[in-house]
Amino acid sequence: MQTYDYVIIGAGSAGCVLAARLTEDPDVSVLLLEAGGRNDGVLVRMPAGVGELIKSKNASNWGFSTEPEPHLDNRRLWWPRGKGLGGSSSINGMIYTRGHPQDYDEWRQMGLPGWSFDDVLPYFKRLEGHHRGECDLHGGGGPLTISGGESDSPFYDALVEAGRQAGYPVTEDFNGASQEGFGRYDLTVADGKRWSTAAAYLRPVLSRRNLTCVTGARTTRIRIDKGRATGVDYVLDKGGRKESVTATREVLLCAGAVQSPHILQLSGIGDPDRLTAAGVGVVHALPGVGENLQDHLDVVMNWKSRGLRTGYAMTKGVGMIGVGLNYLLRGKGAGRQQFLEAGAFVSSREGLSRPDVQIHAVLAIMQDHGKVKATEDGFTLHLCQLRPESRGRIGLRSADPFADPVIAANYLATA
Repeated sequence: MQTYDYVIIGAGSAGCVLAARLTEDPDVSVLLLEAGGRNDGVLVRMPAGVGELIKSKNASNWGFSTEPEPHLDNRRLWWPRGKGLGGSSSINGMIYTRGHPQDYDEWRQMGLPGWSFDDVLPYFKRLEGHHRGECDLHGGGGPLTISGGESDSPFYDALVEAGRQAGYPVTEDFNGASQEGFGRYDLTVADGKRWSTAAAYLRPVLSRRNLTCVTGARTTRIRIDKGRATGVDYVLDKGGRKESVTATREVLLCAGAVQSPHILQLSGIGDPDRLTAAGVGVVHALPGVGENLQDHLDVVMNWKSRGLRTGYAMTKGVGMIGVGLNYLLRGKGAGRQQFLEAGAFVSSREGLSRPDVQIHAVLAIMQDHGKVKATEDGFTLHLCQLRPESRGRIGLRSADPFADPVIAANYLATA
């Protein structure tokens, strides 16, 4: 059985950063386990590939669905989640938004010292390679490249102007002094390439001798000995070979909001009644595992356009092949865009201390995460409720580690 100082489960938005930081010490050995692949294909690198990545279960997308949602006419909602190096930072819309400072201050007020905005701001600045450069609110030399959008489409300017005419402020920086208003988003895009945490943190250090990265490694259980996590069991996709490793210092679970509680429950950590019902032996009774699930619900509206060239016109028919080839061979053209460069943060009513609705403006007709193919030019507005009160849970479907988790989002339960 192989032994490492640290075993990290999941090479996503957190795992890539941890692997890079821990291996800065040459005397520390780290094993990074990732269920997915390397995520080095053109659809991941090319910002315009986001539409293909999120619409179906594929090598880069776990493609989960919720249970029937009782307050949404028992519909099952699609939950794309990143799989492979970079995790969801390899399939998301590449919008960089840090969150409102008051959100962090409220965490501190609820009893979390060290989590106020003033406490976390230095870490944001450390990670940012921001196009605005070093200043009080941004970092200029960090590994995560933050850029402005490249599109010259009049759609984005028209959206911002419409917001101004409706009486909303215009903001130059959603991560600046004031978030509220209409404007252009910052993007995790570097010279026309998606800049995931794998690109920013992991790939530059993969040659370190004290870092071992294993892809296609599906974690089946965290081993617990006398109340301490001592190792990990996993299965390699190729041939289904079972492996076990030992961690002399720590096991670091970085499998995301869905699979972190799922893996804990598979390991016997969770609500005893639910574990027993799923056929898993109880190792440590911890009823809160998988509970308090929170997710933002979007309302999506589509419009046809008159005379506006949008994503459909750029990719219909052989156009999609042309976009891909132009990007692949020359690094040019519409492939460098993610069609999601502007939006807003607004308040739904008077008297709120900060915005409670986010708007994403998409330069294409998007229905059901792109599953419904657009047949004409148009655009989409996503209206996202930022602070949902409803709470759901993540649970086990069975003791089979290859079965998808139960996702009961419980949307609109408090509406």
